[in-house]
Amino acid sequence: MKQKIILASTSPRRKELLRQIGLKFKAIPSKYEEDMTLRMSPANLAKTLAYGKAEDVARRIKEGIVIGIDTFLVFGNKRLGKPKSEQDAYRMLKSFSNKTISVYSGVAIINTKTKKQIIDYELSKLKFRKMNNDEIKSYIKTGEPMGKAGAIAIQGIGAIFIEEIKGCYSNIVGLPITNLYRNLRKMGVAVI
Repeated sequence: MKQKIILASTSPRRKELLRQIGLKFKAIPSKYEEDMTLRMSPANLAKTLAYGKAEDVARRIKEGIVIGIDTFLVFGNKRLGKPKSEQDAYRMLKSFSNKTISVYSGVAIINTKTKKQIIDYELSKLKFRKMNNDEIKSYIKTGEPMGKAGAIAIQGIGAIFIEEIKGCYSNIVGLPITNLYRNLRKMGVAVI
């Protein structure tokens, strides 16, 4: 029997990644309020936030498999959000020059009928090449860094700054496909 899959998000990137693997799903936005100030390890925070999103949607539907994902960046033990201004984006990107940042994604899957839950996380590392002031400023002028965690969109123009990736590429975009596939199988969902 085919199970109804619900993505607890309206993120265009997440929807695109799920379509890429041929998953049929419905997107329902979560009303869960993220609290990035919770004092816990990045891995536990990622799992907690992903679970909060999935659980919020799971409470509102009768039957289905709900997927909650939360992705954020960590640099120098600091969690990075979206830049508040162009100056903030410049400061972030300048600090990444020739450095590595960590990308965490929490993955939470809830079967609303059986109440089975799987909560996991993925970690990827992103190494930036040395960047000069002019190219950082030119990148910011494109508008792409605004509204992106860490002021970078690796699936866009921002890819020009990336020297090396360790781990799952799709995790950096916002949804760790391999991790999700593995955990959906454990939940009894046939993706392919």
